[in-house]
Amino acid sequence: MTWTIIITLILAGLLFLVLEILVFPGTTVVGIIGFVLIIIAIYGSYDSYGTPYGHYTLAACFGLTFLTLFLSLRSKTWKKFMLNEELDGKVNTMEPDVVKAGDTGVTVSRLAPVGNALINDDIYEVSAKGEFIDQEKEVVVIKVDNNKIYVKLKTN
Repeated sequence: MTWTIIITLILAGLLFLVLEILVFPGTTVVGIIGFVLIIIAIYGSYDSYGTPYGHYTLAACFGLTFLTLFLSLRSKTWKKFMLNEELDGKVNTMEPDVVKAGDTGVTVSRLAPVGNALINDDIYEVSAKGEFIDQEKEVVVIKVDNNKIYVKLKTN
């Protein structure tokens, strides 16, 4: 077994171990494969190059494993991959009695069963109780519970 194969097996094993810890948590096939690849590389170095080089390979594997785990678990490493944007969405904020039961409006989007409707010249997120209402249909408010508005299709 050549050094190229041994190094490739060690690097692939380390990659599988990192994937096991960060992507596929728990004892899965990925971690076992990574561990087996490293063991095969260490055995190959003992078998092909003798005891001293086998010991060097074993020590290098321990060192590389700890270094790889240390670097991959640092928070600074993952800040490069994190989404750093803030959510600017909002819930319905309205004054009391601005929208009340019996008010009518028009759906701005399809209610499936949640969507947007124009009620009293303002757009609110509304919920149709279990029914789907298409866009640009007239709705009537049946209940306002805190900031949640429930509507139904207006019947003529």
